[in-house]
Amino acid sequence: MTTTQSSTCPYCGVGCGVEATLDGRQMTVRGDGAHPANQGRLCSKGTALGNTFGLEGRLLSPRRRTPQGFAETTWEAALTEVAGRFRDIIAEHGPDAVAFYVSGQLLTEDYYAVNKLAKGYIGTANIDTNSRLCMSSAVAAHKLAFGADLVPGVYDDLSEADLLVFSGHNAAWTHPVLYRRIEARPDQFRVCIDPRRTDTAKAANLHLMIRPQTDVRLWNGLCAHLIARDALDHDFVDQHTHGFSRLMAALSTDDQSLEAVAADCGISSVDLKTFYDAFLQTDKVVSLFSMGSNQSSQGVHKGLSLINAHLLSGKIGKSGAAPFSITGQPNAMGGREVGGLANMLAAHMDFDDASKALVQRYWGSPTLAPKPGLKAVDMFEAVRTGKIKAIWIMATNPMVSMPDANRIHEALSKCELVVVSDVMARTDTMDMAHIQLPAAAWGEKDGTVTNSERVISRQRNLTRLPGDVRADWAIIAEVARRMNPDWAQAFDWAGPHEVFAEHAGLTAFENNGQRFLDLGGLVGMTRAQYNALMPVRWPFPADGLPATRLFADGCFNTPNGRARLVPPVVRGPAQQPTPDFPFSFNSCRVRDHWHTMTRTALAPELNRHITEPTLDIHPKDARRLGIRDGRLVVVTTVQGEAIYKARVTDDVRVGNLHAPMHWTQQFAPYGRSNGLINPAVDPLSGQPEFKHTPAQVRAFGELWHGFLMVPRDFDGAPPVFAPDTVWRRTAYAHAEGYEIAGTGTPDSADFDATATLEDPATGIRRQVRIENGRLTRVLFIAPIHKNLPPRDWLLDCFGEAELSAPQRAALLIGRMPGVSDKGRTICACNSVGENAIMACIDDGAATVEAIGEATRAGTACGSCKGELKQCLLRREGSHVAPIEAQPIII
Repeated sequence: MTTTQSSTCPYCGVGCGVEATLDGRQMTVRGDGAHPANQGRLCSKGTALGNTFGLEGRLLSPRRRTPQGFAETTWEAALTEVAGRFRDIIAEHGPDAVAFYVSGQLLTEDYYAVNKLAKGYIGTANIDTNSRLCMSSAVAAHKLAFGADLVPGVYDDLSEADLLVFSGHNAAWTHPVLYRRIEARPDQFRVCIDPRRTDTAKAANLHLMIRPQTDVRLWNGLCAHLIARDALDHDFVDQHTHGFSRLMAALSTDDQSLEAVAADCGISSVDLKTFYDAFLQTDKVVSLFSMGSNQSSQGVHKGLSLINAHLLSGKIGKSGAAPFSITGQPNAMGGREVGGLANMLAAHMDFDDASKALVQRYWGSPTLAPKPGLKAVDMFEAVRTGKIKAIWIMATNPMVSMPDANRIHEALSKCELVVVSDVMARTDTMDMAHIQLPAAAWGEKDGTVTNSERVISRQRNLTRLPGDVRADWAIIAEVARRMNPDWAQAFDWAGPHEVFAEHAGLTAFENNGQRFLDLGGLVGMTRAQYNALMPVRWPFPADGLPATRLFADGCFNTPNGRARLVPPVVRGPAQQPTPDFPFSFNSCRVRDHWHTMTRTALAPELNRHITEPTLDIHPKDARRLGIRDGRLVVVTTVQGEAIYKARVTDDVRVGNLHAPMHWTQQFAPYGRSNGLINPAVDPLSGQPEFKHTPAQVRAFGELWHGFLMVPRDFDGAPPVFAPDTVWRRTAYAHAEGYEIAGTGTPDSADFDATATLEDPATGIRRQVRIENGRLTRVLFIAPIHKNLPPRDWLLDCFGEAELSAPQRAALLIGRMPGVSDKGRTICACNSVGENAIMACIDDGAATVEAIGEATRAGTACGSCKGELKQCLLRREGSHVAPIEAQPIII
């Protein structure tokens, strides 16, 4: 039976609506044209959702650790053990001896349930979320400036603005659907502030390639420039802000001349003046800030300095004018709303006496956490030192995503009880659990999420829960009831609609217009109304209509109703480079993967754009250190070591290194970036400094390289490599590919070969195995100075039910005569390779649009358009025509 249902994408914070058509477990997905966030568009990741919906690798039953490994158990036994051990640890050591580490991938209902259990019934605020790693600096800046965690802008502002500033935000890759909206305004002036030349920077009118961590200096300089040029909105500043004289005094302590600011930021004073003048002369300005701004030991002050520029010029609360924090996860906003951060209580309330009394009255709870809990970095340090005896980790992978990730391994190894509820049976964190609980995945979950523009959308279940899988909120409620029978009524929800109703009720409880977060208009929904809920933006009070942009009336959520102008302090990163660690290492994201790849790695089309962890290094640094493009390099910091394939490029500054954060022990155990990251945090937000760690780099010096391929449906033991072999695994449509290299004797990856080609004199070895006419194993090894054949044709051979005679004859050659290689995938949506694109250009295509017409590349989500333009530019003497941004029609 085929059914179609609307839902919301589970990836970034754009919150795209999707329409999913399901036939059994086979799913096709398209954008929902009625959803306000995406208006029918989807990015490559959203488009591939159907290919991640199967049960491959899923955890389908509870399991507990035994001396022999993990063994399945019943829900009754698992829940009873979790509840009993939490109860015993609390009785002996107190409520702060337990902790919860949760995720922006939970639904609001899940978040609400666990926050209520921790803060209102156990009595600890030791509950923090992985949103601490991405959004907490923006949250703190919002609270300091506006009085609450409030995002003033809406997506329509992006296309209405005449000047768009990207501050530490590679929107072309990380929020491509929003970027498509932006491209619909080719006359819009765009400035990108980023130490890396990203796709967003390449398409901008002006790229300010600043030194890492000089953002505050840049934005403070703009504020001083506004004051010096008398370009303030005096009426707005006088009537709607507080602290102007203090800010002006703080700015006057530094030399704010264009030349001084430009020198400190490492950019041209001409470019700086262009930016400052554009900001001064343009009424409609939106400044987007994201991870590059937030993930810093001065992330809060980066946000404040940007917000100050908008407050001083009155560019806020108006069409096309806002400071706009863009979230990275599908429900980071929902988690912030319910109080999922350790320093927030619930419903945007803090730990002041009045708020604590209000929340306890509403919950009717026996206790309440008296003070803020431990933020993520401090929480795991407390686990490591034994202060926290039990931790429950939900829907996240801190063994990979936390800074100084090797220390997280030490912490969880020492912990008395580690409970992990998640979707996949194997993640780096799941492997550390004592008890594993199978949670519902996207398409099985049922609840709500809130996106970056405060729009609440339904994420609907599209199929029944498989195996023994349960919803997170239901698991939490069951544990609560077992911990104390007196708590049963407080966690006796019949479904997610009742959890949401309780959450909405708390936002409206004794509110009286004092708190902007008010969902009073959604209180009292029936199950049917909840199921039919259309996207709606808050605030939505009971006596009003849903809001659009905030602060249009100049009223803020502070005691005096005025925004605060908080003087940001200019300071460098937590650790400066040293002679031993002279480079600045910065972690980043790639276009087609998300977080730690547990979902995106299941979709073959998403694995072919960037297939392994790479390190961007400037040509001058590479030459000086003898590093060659495409060869392996070793990056070392005080925290750890990782190995990458070098990408020598002037897309980075001299002295800067950039590498993606996605790869894990499951996919590239030597390429785990966050094991390198200094765990220094912003003192106000607790957000780690992922964007700068002092590092050193050297050539790995591999002597040989090769690849191993096995069928995707291979049910035997996974390949085992020698300890000194560097390997990286990638899932393709029909096979799993392992890229391997080393400095010692080449790895044999022993298997019984059907055919072998070996030349001891040159070090070349090629082996294949065929069983019942089907290809089941391929191994190619060569000295590092010898090229290996392209992988495409061999990978396709694994999809053949029976190889033909010509195919068998060509296996040891590695390619079939007359069959062209696709090259690296550029367009994931339509599976268009680089070689087809370059051939199209050679045949006369001179624009991105012409390439799209001939190959379909760039005609779906459009996130590859920047690379298509780079393909055009690469041709010497290229006949490139000007490329204007156009709206994408899907």
